[in-house]
Amino acid sequence: MTRLAQTSGLTDVQQEIVSTVRDFVDKEIIPVATGLEHRDEYPTEIVEGLKELGLFGLMIPEEYGGLGESLLTYALCVEEIARGWMSVSGIINTHFIVAYMLKQHGTQEQKDTFLPRMALGEVRGAFSMSEPGLGSDVSAITSKGVRDGEEYVLDGQKMWLTNGGTSTLVAVLCRSDEGHPEGTAPHKSMTTFLVEKEPGFGEVRPGLTIPGKIDKMGYKGVDTTELIMDGLRIPANRVLGGITGRGFYQMMDGVEVGRVNVAARGCGVAQRAFELGVSYAQQRQTFGKPIAQHQAIQFKLAEMATKVEAAHAMMVNAARKKDSGERNDLEAGMAKYLASEYCKEVVEDAFRIHGGYGFSKEYEIERLYREAPMLLIGEGTAEIQKMIIGRRLLEEYRFQG
Repeated sequence: MTRLAQTSGLTDVQQEIVSTVRDFVDKEIIPVATGLEHRDEYPTEIVEGLKELGLFGLMIPEEYGGLGESLLTYALCVEEIARGWMSVSGIINTHFIVAYMLKQHGTQEQKDTFLPRMALGEVRGAFSMSEPGLGSDVSAITSKGVRDGEEYVLDGQKMWLTNGGTSTLVAVLCRSDEGHPEGTAPHKSMTTFLVEKEPGFGEVRPGLTIPGKIDKMGYKGVDTTELIMDGLRIPANRVLGGITGRGFYQMMDGVEVGRVNVAARGCGVAQRAFELGVSYAQQRQTFGKPIAQHQAIQFKLAEMATKVEAAHAMMVNAARKKDSGERNDLEAGMAKYLASEYCKEVVEDAFRIHGGYGFSKEYEIERLYREAPMLLIGEGTAEIQKMIIGRRLLEEYRFQG
């Protein structure tokens, strides 16, 4: 056994891509991540390096200048990146979700306009569903898009927008009652609008303001922002797919893929926490021997490694199910739920192994301890995942009486 979380059945190309990303993480991310994180500094040089590797176009079809790789390949790369610094994987994830939504649901004109530049990282994506007052209840959104001739006028406030400042293309979910009579189910009167903007903060185009970065406990470096629309006008041809009322389904398709990504992030952070814990346990001595030789620590390491393996296996299964073209909301929900919960537990165990030194900012585990909680809520809380899993199980195991 060489290391945890190996993946069987990969092609030579997949192995080469993942190996290249792992080397990049070891050389370019891990040595600088903690310093950048403590300064809450955007990782510009790291992002440029990922652009050169082609990571921004990993799953964009070759006809648009991407690598045309599978969700599994992408998830394994995200796992490696999160192992180095989880914030960087967030920068990639939001970009990828928008590219995926364009590939699956965009008009041909929208694909031709955006995907080639997204593959190069010239256009950077972000997506926006959440609002200050709704949390997990997406059906309660109040942002609106109203038709005005050949344009739509967008108004409302969005929240928790990853890549809010650095992005140049935002997929925004709004309520649009056009063609949907009163009484229509809320999820059938939502539309995804493709909003182009300049990078930066403040008023980034007429009617659109990105107030600034939200100060967070962890997940630093990446810019998480609000988005305020006040009479924002966009052309009618920037409705994703060209037809209103499909936004909820489009977003849920993207989030389903995003849940595999969050599971991969959980796996990566847990792997790094295990690496730090098992290394420290062999260096730190108590009662005349390394603490790794104490049975209590060996038990802890055994539990940590088992959780890393289990989470990785479920993440790989969910990615392969999606790649096969099958419905994978059950598998993605299970993978996201298990990986995020296990990540929190593995990180905490590694923190405990470090003892008092784990509380010091000089040690990497301190950063991981603040990063892991974000995975418990990103792309749907544990409670949301359980609802999805429970409903799907009742569909599959319907009682025949």
